Amino acid sequence: MIDLIEKIKTDLSGLDEILDGGIPKGNEVLIAGPAGSGKTIFSLEFLYKGAIKGEKGLYISFEEDEKSIIRNISEFGMDLPKYLDNNSIRIIKYDPYRFENLTDLLSMNIKETGATRVVIDSITAINLYIQDAKDIRRTLVEIQSILRDNNCTALLISEMPSENNKMISRFGVEEFVSDGIIILYYTQVSSEYSRSILVWKMRGSTHSRKIHPFKISKEGIVIYPREESLIKL
Repeated sequence: MIDLIEKIKTDLSGLDEILDGGIPKGNEVLIAGPAGSGKTIFSLEFLYKGAIKGEKGLYISFEEDEKSIIRNISEFGMDLPKYLDNNSIRIIKYDPYRFENLTDLLSMNIKETGATRVVIDSITAINLYIQDAKDIRRTLVEIQSILRDNNCTALLISEMPSENNKMISRFGVEEFVSDGIIILYYTQVSSEYSRSILVWKMRGSTHSRKIHPFKISKEGIVIYPREESLIKL
């Protein structure tokens, strides 16, 4: 059977194999995981690998500014300043107390940069300043609408409670407005912590349903698509 859905190759080592070719173009994918699981590196590498191929990227951060992000990512073999200088990637530090202007900020920067790859880090930060579940859902739907209207493929980072790895998100809303969910686990095995990845869902595409180990190396994310993690969920 021929897959008629156009896919975006992430070029993260091993990821496209477990995604059966990549992320469907235009999908919004939730990247969920506890602190330390590698969500930020994963998402920045998604933009970086796109920039290498000439795709424009936009990174909206609620916590770190551009200098902090460059400093934290430099050890993973990514020459981020090169692509910031030539406007292939734009990093925006956003104040979550002004969330009412987020959709305008997102739309304006996508149009200015021509970005086709977008990262929002994090959806959890938005939720911390919107208490009502209906308002949270409405905001996420508005973000989704802007991304789709501009033909963007996006990663939306979500903090997963480390005390309960059966919960995908903190507020139980994020996963229902996403086309896909990728979970990054960071679990204790004996005396060490190990990382693993699961494609929970990917609308419109087949994918591996197994949990695979991965590591964060000097070259970035490395996933082992032919190995399985034996973790207890």
